[in-house]
Amino acid sequence: MTVYRIKSKSRSWDGEPIGILILDAAYPCVPGNVGNATTFPFPVRYKEVRGASITRLLNERDPALLAPFIDGAKELEAEGVRAITGACGFMALFQPQVAAAVNVPVFLSSMLQVPFIARTLRPDRQVGIITANAACLTEEHFTNVGISPEISKVVYGMEEQDEFRTSVLEEKGTLDSALVEKEVVSVAERMVRECPRVGAILLECSDLPPYAAAVHDATGLPVFDFITMIRHVHSALVPTRYNGHM
Repeated sequence: MTVYRIKSKSRSWDGEPIGILILDAAYPCVPGNVGNATTFPFPVRYKEVRGASITRLLNERDPALLAPFIDGAKELEAEGVRAITGACGFMALFQPQVAAAVNVPVFLSSMLQVPFIARTLRPDRQVGIITANAACLTEEHFTNVGISPEISKVVYGMEEQDEFRTSVLEEKGTLDSALVEKEVVSVAERMVRECPRVGAILLECSDLPPYAAAVHDATGLPVFDFITMIRHVHSALVPTRYNGHM
């Protein structure tokens, strides 16, 4: 017989190892998106960071958002999650501060994978980053997730792709997923054509994982995204119990 113990008297549920801080935004989160719970083969728990709009986080890099991000992380921790991720790569802006504020692992940005990816490639290869808006991605974001200047990378943005821009960045209320897929693939193909040293691709934006397979098919390169990162961390939180024979 297995004996279980409560972990906290402040909650009445268990079984949600991953907590997700999500933006205060309104657009369709299709399957494969971090904001769609059916993306994951395990339970997740969401916490909207009130007031954390796309404009305030990406365009303004508003430092006043730090407090609600920390509050949201603390709430998720109190609710029993064992690790906290984000739902926008630009949350890298607050990665160090939020990680310091709670007692569970924090991995707010998909770009945390870039140093790992770089170490898997030949020295003459680059990591190709496809981001929601290249103009908004700064050295501060890179530094906060451990991307040093020595890591060779190229950054291409989705901000000039009409369907992605109007659906996600401008929140028009609808999203043509087939069209966004074509746009992402087009950006990826242009990147590897113009930068033939790219050896792997990182999709920064949490809205892009639905199209990772299409990007892989078009480029033949390994494709990393938020979902590869979240599944990786989940596998450490809930290790596989192996059965077999010798």
